[in-house]
Parts: sequence; structure tokens; C-alpha cells
Amino acid sequence: MRRAGVLAVLALVLAGSLAMVAVAPAAKPELSGTVRVSGAWAMYPMMVRWAGEFMKVSPKVRVDVSGGGAGKGAADALGGLVDIGMISRAIHPDEAAKGGWWVPVVKDAVLPTANAANPAAKEMAVRGMTQRQFAALWIDGKRMTWGEVAGKPQIRVPVRVYTRADACGAADVWALYLGNKKQEDLLGLGVNNDPGVAEAIKRDKSGLGYNNAGYAYDPKTDRPVKGLMIIPIDRNGNGKVDKNESFYATRASVATAIADGRYPSPPARDLNLLTKGKPTGATAAFIRWILSDGQRYVQSEGFILLPKAKVEAGLKKLK
Repeated sequence: MRRAGVLAVLALVLAGSLAMVAVAPAAKPELSGTVRVSGAWAMYPMMVRWAGEFMKVSPKVRVDVSGGGAGKGAADALGGLVDIGMISRAIHPDEAAKGGWWVPVVKDAVLPTANAANPAAKEMAVRGMTQRQFAALWIDGKRMTWGEVAGKPQIRVPVRVYTRADACGAADVWALYLGNKKQEDLLGLGVNNDPGVAEAIKRDKSGLGYNNAGYAYDPKTDRPVKGLMIIPIDRNGNGKVDKNESFYATRASVATAIADGRYPSPPARDLNLLTKGKPTGATAAFIRWILSDGQRYVQSEGFILLPKAKVEAGLKKLK
């Protein structure tokens, strides 16, 4: 009888164990795969940081990042060559019509840049330039000297204007700032990519161009790249850089000005991620991480956080 009782107890214990195994939830599969990203040079430094940090927490996922401009990013994503396109401008209607799904993830700006040894550098730092002056050069094609721009007629060096030759968000946004125009409306010497424009201006003392903030400022010093100066924007057109317009010494101070609206938008703008259709799998997980944990790295990279409402809207769009 005693032996029968022991066996009965063991049977009950075994049955309970089997029942527990049967109802235990299945383990969540570990995230894996490759996420391919290409596009805007503006977002490239931020995306490289995001990719590195994400792969630390998801070691079985590989994130490959390449530049090429917003136009390339959009074409690559919609053509299935990559999973995510980095777009440093608004999404075009034709991109949405082709099945484009997008979400803003961070904020940045395009800045007017000139050679630091510009013959009117001192005057420009005090006077800045107006939207109308920029438009006269890039849109109207007016030939001007740096003396005319700076109010110093004795300076007769002509302004040499540079623009982007590749389809990109920086040119798109700069043209929008200059009177609701498009990239193809911009005149000037065409140069490929952000680093290319910066290098061209550094070699040309009479050069004037525009660069995304990440290529106008040195990430190590937080100050303008050696050989470049940032042309202040005289927003009220009074011929001088007022105190509330003087914030170009560091990228951090520019970021603050973008966040509080002292720097105009455009050329400040949201940076977007574009996919062909609603993302799934590792791609969706990566974008979700960017909008949540990934936001902690934004300010340290010199970019500007999106308003909380936009972040929440993006996360909701992913569901």
C-alpha cells in the first residue's frame, strides 16, 4: 500500500510538470538578418552611430549603411535595392504613389558656407546675408562681387556659387528656402555630395555654397570645419547679425537655434526614413529602436530631437 501511494504521488507530480511544460509560452525568436540602408549624406553620420549601437543589442542583425544622396536613397528603397532609404527632405508625391512608407526620425539643417579666407570674411561675420541675396545668386543668376554682398565696394572679387550635382535633400531644401523653388532651379557650379561641396569651397577663396550641418562642423571640435566659415543668415534684413541671429560658433549652438526656431525652417527640416511598403522583421525592429532607445544618441551626434508628439506618431505608425 505504501509503495502504491508513493507511485501515485509521483504520477501526480509528473502530470503537473507536463502540464506546466505544455502551457509555457514559446521563447521569442532572436532578431536576425541584414538591414540595408542608403541615401542622404545629411543623415549618414547619425545612421552609422545608430547602426553600431543597434548591432550591440541585436548581435545577429547586420546593418549596412552607405551614402549617395536622398535621391539615391529613395530610388534604392523603392527599387528594392535596400531596405531603408535616408531622405533629408519631404517625401515626394510620386514616391508615395510608388508605395513609399516613411517616418521622420531626427531634425537637422542646411547652412550657407564660404571659404574661411574669403576676402570679405570679417564683414560677412558682422553683416551676414539675407534670403534675397542668396536667391539673387542661386536663382536669378546675378553676378555679384563679395564687396557688393558685404557693403565694401573696394572688394572686387566675384562670388563663385556652388551647388549640388547629385539629386539630394540639401539642394531640395535650400531651393525651397530660396522662394519655394526646386533643386533644378539652383544655378552654380555642380559638385557631387556634401563632402565634395565642402572641399570645393575650401579650395576656392571666392566660393559660396551650402552644406548639411554635419559637414559644415567638425565633430571633434564642434566648430566649423577648418577652411570653412558659416555665413550667418540676416533674417530681418537690417544689414547686421543681431544677438538672436548670432549662434554659428558651434554646432551645438546651431542645434539649439534650430530647436527653438531662431534658425529658419527651411533650411532646417526633418530627416525621414523611407521603405517600400510598411516595414517588417528586422527592418521594422531597427526603425522602432531608432524612435525609442536610439533617440538617446541624437544630441551627442549634433542632431536635433524631434518633438515628442512626432516620435509617438511614428511609433504608432509602425504598429
